[in-house]
Amino acid sequence: MTVRQLSLPDLAEACVRLGVRGVGLWREPVASYGLDAASKLFRDKGLEVTSLCRGGFLTAIEPGARAAAIDDNRAAIDEAAALGTDTLVLVSGGLPPGSKDLVGARERVADALSSLAPYAAARGVRLAIEPLHPMFASDRCVVSTLGQALGIAERFPAAEVGVVVDTYHVWWDETAPAAVARAGSAGRIHAFQLADWITPLPAGVLNGRGQLGEGAVDLAGWCGLLKEAGYAGPVEVELFNEALWTEDGVTLLTDTAHRATQLLSPRE
Repeated sequence: MTVRQLSLPDLAEACVRLGVRGVGLWREPVASYGLDAASKLFRDKGLEVTSLCRGGFLTAIEPGARAAAIDDNRAAIDEAAALGTDTLVLVSGGLPPGSKDLVGARERVADALSSLAPYAAARGVRLAIEPLHPMFASDRCVVSTLGQALGIAERFPAAEVGVVVDTYHVWWDETAPAAVARAGSAGRIHAFQLADWITPLPAGVLNGRGQLGEGAVDLAGWCGLLKEAGYAGPVEVELFNEALWTEDGVTLLTDTAHRATQLLSPRE
């Protein structure tokens, strides 16, 4: 999504040229290109698909809507397996219309995972719960902190359900470092994503993630924190930014890869 202006073939070619070894994919462009074609494209280029976004949206109350959500998540798990990634990122979903019950909504997420986690495990896919900043709690994600995400994940085996650490969403939370350590010690950090926090936020707020190094987040500190927690997996950059999407995609990817390399070099 950082360079959504690039087609999947152009993205793959640019990654190979830049020495980027893996890419996190989103379901929509994969579906547009074709699941089998996308799987072959990245496999033939020698690129790892580090994760697939997204599953989730599991907070509905109405039985038909809940069944449809479960079916869609099973489809997402199958897509992840076909792409060769072991990680499906889950965004829990917001409050159903008319509801103000955050706790109940989180419980419905956990209930859905009771059937989804074994289904995913049988296909070699881990479910990674991503907490989103509290400004998204009403409409997009009732799981707002790493602690809340772990509270759900810890009901299941670590090899089946873990968490996503996304700096954009958790940088503000003083309890997050302890949650990172707790998740790391249990092997539950299934994905790590970088983005910066810039202000003022744009209208709609969703597409306001800042380029690395241009905002308020101590990104180097977070990289160090994940290293201390024992995380040695892929590090993704996930930027939703309307201004960045108007730039030349290869130039943006080149700049972003350089910034990420500078941040991550102490990890080597």
